[in-house]
Amino acid sequence: MCYPGHMAQTVCVIVSAVDRERLEAIVADRNQRQKYVERARIVLASADRGPAQRVAQSIGVSRPTVWRWQQRFAEAGVEGLLRDKTRKPGKPPIPAETTARVVALTCTEPPHQATHWTGRAMAKAMGLSLGSVQRIWRAHHLQPHRLRTFKRSRDPAFAAKLSDIVGLYLDPPAHAVVLSLDEKSQIQALDRTQPGLPIKPGRCQTMTHDYKRHGTTTLFAALSVLDGTVIGRCMQRHRHSEFIRFLNAVEREVPAGKLIHTVLDNYATHKHPKSLPSRKRGCWPGWRAIRAGPSTSPRPRPRGSTRSRTSSPR
Repeated sequence: MCYPGHMAQTVCVIVSAVDRERLEAIVADRNQRQKYVERARIVLASADRGPAQRVAQSIGVSRPTVWRWQQRFAEAGVEGLLRDKTRKPGKPPIPAETTARVVALTCTEPPHQATHWTGRAMAKAMGLSLGSVQRIWRAHHLQPHRLRTFKRSRDPAFAAKLSDIVGLYLDPPAHAVVLSLDEKSQIQALDRTQPGLPIKPGRCQTMTHDYKRHGTTTLFAALSVLDGTVIGRCMQRHRHSEFIRFLNAVEREVPAGKLIHTVLDNYATHKHPKSLPSRKRGCWPGWRAIRAGPSTSPRPRPRGSTRSRTSSPR
């Protein structure tokens, strides 16, 4: 039909039987995209001799939308309704040279003593937007804010120690206790200046905003790998004598007749000659210490000095 009396209505919508069948199939298809269904309904309503205003009101679109798809159907038929026209990008794409400069500059040191390149700093340096820099980084898998740390041990016995420690965790020996020892020093002992009130219906628990200090304390703890129990002691100082006192407390907690395997780091308190099991001295019977931690690299020692090593009692 042609509607020469209406503004912008200059298209004759003529639908053949084959096209009507295809359009009705598109409308009836529940898996079809809604925008295609809407376009097919516009053409079918226009073919039923309805003006653009009535078609727009019945479908819920504007009159320019009705005119657009009438024009598209008249030019390309049903196939024109099932595809969108290609459009020029709103902004020209970033040149490949600019992208390469952003990637190369990201892999260099940032200016002004910064730790890493930020998106805004890169955008300002290259004259781009923040979104453009982020898209370039995402496309090239660049993440300047991330840092992966590593530690390479120089200990020749590192592999044997690693196997020993992992073996204790995964397959502990029978009739033995596996303990993971560590400590936390310089813990502030704080107390509130006034006692608070407990919680009650309609009121939350209260607590003063200020506090008073009672010095510092050191927490020694031993975690049992088998059942997860923790043996802990708080002491005033953090010396080898306090560590020995803690080991004595642990030995009293462990049932008699069981071998104790301990996993601990290379802290100086742990490596004191009086704190370690030793085959030469025969002290600490029933204990076996295994070193684990970031300080497993061998360091030069004066001639004639002894070195603490992993040992087991005879």
